Amino acid sequence: MSFEGKRVVVCGAGGFIGGHLVQHLLANGAASVRAVDVKPLGGWYQTAKDAENLSLDLKDLNHCLRATKDTELVFQLAADMGGMGFIENNKALCMLSVLTNTHMLMAARQQGVERFFYSSSACVYNGDKQTSADVIALKESDAYPALPEDGYGWEKLFSERMCRHFEEDFGLVARVARYHNVYGPLGTWDGGREKAPAAICRKVLEAKHSGRHEIEIWGDGRQTRSFMYIDDCVKGTIDIAASEIDEPINLGSNELVTINGLVDMVEEIAGVKLVRSYNLSAPKGVNGRNSDNTLILEKLGWEPSIRLREGMEKTYHWIEQQMLSGAKGK
Repeated sequence: MSFEGKRVVVCGAGGFIGGHLVQHLLANGAASVRAVDVKPLGGWYQTAKDAENLSLDLKDLNHCLRATKDTELVFQLAADMGGMGFIENNKALCMLSVLTNTHMLMAARQQGVERFFYSSSACVYNGDKQTSADVIALKESDAYPALPEDGYGWEKLFSERMCRHFEEDFGLVARVARYHNVYGPLGTWDGGREKAPAAICRKVLEAKHSGRHEIEIWGDGRQTRSFMYIDDCVKGTIDIAASEIDEPINLGSNELVTINGLVDMVEEIAGVKLVRSYNLSAPKGVNGRNSDNTLILEKLGWEPSIRLREGMEKTYHWIEQQMLSGAKGK
């Protein structure tokens, strides 16, 4: 299906991925885009002048009904979340997003929405399968038996099941993507909610511009991850939302890198070499996580188009511009 000419709402539109998604939908023929976020408009990462921009708390069912009124398609990205430092220390806040997801599903059903996209996370995967840095890429079935990330991962896994049962019981067409570590410009880079790519860019920039040439790394640096550039995420989101895949599906890069390797990459981009210290008591997440993209390649022909080195260079230079201009990370 095509979203051209459709009336769309993006929830979490004031966030990193949501802001990019709104811009894409407007540029590609959506009849209207309602952009909704709990933050005041001044706190949004991007604000699109051609969208209907609303500041609403979607934990409230009445606000969800307002958000979904006269809407055909819902992109539900709204969540209280951040990088590992945030989700390990704010489990209750992360789990309260269950209210948003539940009320958005109820409102979508009541308003006769045609299709509902939900952004889940690789944090739903069984932790026992992520104990080694030499991780075997996670396939969709590895979410069960359930042992997700405490707090945030349980909230995401529960909400995936809600989407499934709303489709089975009520006929609301629901599509679910499991995001793997999305990064890029116009995202969080400071303040505690930033993820590893942005945090490392900021730390390298701080070391370079201060002349201290030192960097603290959370964990031992041998943890492995894959990181997906924002443009690939938006393209994959659209493809999954429009598809006939009615089970959760991975959306991520399979280009595995250690945290030490990511620091090496950013040092090379910055033209510096830093002395490293390792904070073994800091939040570091699982030892290894990577995306098995077999299913999405087979079903949709989707695979990442932006290599990590290219995406990190773009992200680094954008964060540098923000820092030099005196901007604050959101």
